[in-house]
Amino acid sequence: MRLISAILTTLILLVLLSPASLSGGQKAEEKFTAESVLAELKLGNGHHVAHRYQHPHETLDRQRQLVSGQHPHAEILSCADSRVPPEIIFDQGLGDLFTVRVAGNVASDTEIASLEYGAEHLHIPLIVVMGHESCGAVTAAVQGGPPEGHLAALLDLIKPAVEKTHGMSGDPVTNAVRMNVELVVKQLRSSKPILSELVAHGKLRIVGAVYSLNTGSVTWLPEGS
Repeated sequence: MRLISAILTTLILLVLLSPASLSGGQKAEEKFTAESVLAELKLGNGHHVAHRYQHPHETLDRQRQLVSGQHPHAEILSCADSRVPPEIIFDQGLGDLFTVRVAGNVASDTEIASLEYGAEHLHIPLIVVMGHESCGAVTAAVQGGPPEGHLAALLDLIKPAVEKTHGMSGDPVTNAVRMNVELVVKQLRSSKPILSELVAHGKLRIVGAVYSLNTGSVTWLPEGS
């Protein structure tokens, strides 16, 4: 009996200590905080600026792990511009980022619904609203004129930023890009009933950033703005 018990114990330990089991257990127990995720994104952007990528989580094993579910640690609301891919800018891989991309990084009900899903159901602790220099959508809003097709609906969401920066010194588009990010951050922080509640209970942090097409660097905006 003792021999059988010892064999069973050994088999159980082998299963529990197998790489697949450890990987799944670590994934289930891994806890991200907004602070740790933000630090990781800043580090990843440093890799991008220096063009020294680590290319994490791009293996076949990673792809297979994600078949059963996703556990992204950051949500990125960014522009649809082809020059601003979050996974490359932050040197992240498969399953790391929950990205919502739309021209002008605006937040209509559709974008907010996606962000709510990530925060509420995937328990993502950090949302980054990221604009970028020379944004075409913001430029169109600054220049004005009759928009074509459905573009009017998009530009209407950016016009408040243009109006708030009217008369400011400096480049009008640069000013509006930053203001647009700030306004969207405030919008999301106060978005009821989900995002505002998560923010109020310390379960979610929402920050703003602006990406430089020239240097590849992300400038993080003061959270009080």
